[in-house]
Amino acid sequence: MEKISIETEYIKLDSMLKYAAVAGTGGEAKFVINEGLVFVNGEVCTQRGKKLRPGDRVEFQGMSFEIVQS
Repeated sequence: MEKISIETEYIKLDSMLKYAAVAGTGGEAKFVINEGLVFVNGEVCTQRGKKLRPGDRVEFQGMSFEIVQS
């Protein structure tokens, strides 16, 4: 599981996917989220503006990420 370190209170799901280089563009991030391909804490998430806070886990195509505070 890869750790995504943030300095702010939260990061939005679409921004996290771009930051983690899972999605190349905002449009690509929006597409995979809308298609129901992204899981947040074990559940499908279709909200691209979903606020991810430290402790949240994101899964996409076999990749796992955990949000941590830096």
